[in-house]
Amino acid sequence: MSQTDDARVDEFYERLKEQVEEAGYHLNSDVEFTKALLESILVNEDRYGYGACPCRLASGIKEEDLDIICPCYYRDPDLEEYDACYCGLYVSGDILSGEKQLTAIPERRPAPDERIVRSEDETGTLGLESISNLPLPVWRCGVCGYLCAREGPPEICPICKVGKERFERFI
Repeated sequence: MSQTDDARVDEFYERLKEQVEEAGYHLNSDVEFTKALLESILVNEDRYGYGACPCRLASGIKEEDLDIICPCYYRDPDLEEYDACYCGLYVSGDILSGEKQLTAIPERRPAPDERIVRSEDETGTLGLESISNLPLPVWRCGVCGYLCAREGPPEICPICKVGKERFERFI
């Protein structure tokens, strides 16, 4: 990696670290490991035009990979259940403080034939196929429109920072 690439990763790391901490999240404290993940996200961004998770195989078709663009759709459920996301980029406060150890996290992403795919009908209206197969309810933030699929709404909206009482069941 060139000096320019090192500077790009360093800038990305500093910017992301500030953003996630403001949002109540934590990056893995192993800076070398974290920067390697971020470098891979930047490689995917250059390759595909979007920052796909470095630990999953991206198709190169953004509509098919929306669920794995970092931060992926699976981050919050993984943090809740395992105290870290699938790739270990995001960790809980317990892991950050050393109270818990980082462990392997099972893959939540459905197989390709089970994924929800966005598609346009003959009028050009964007819709979702297989929406009835969702395993979890979808919650919508009434302030900013953030959507998440999980058992219940998040304690705090990661986008606009309002409390869970501002969420409504969307699907």
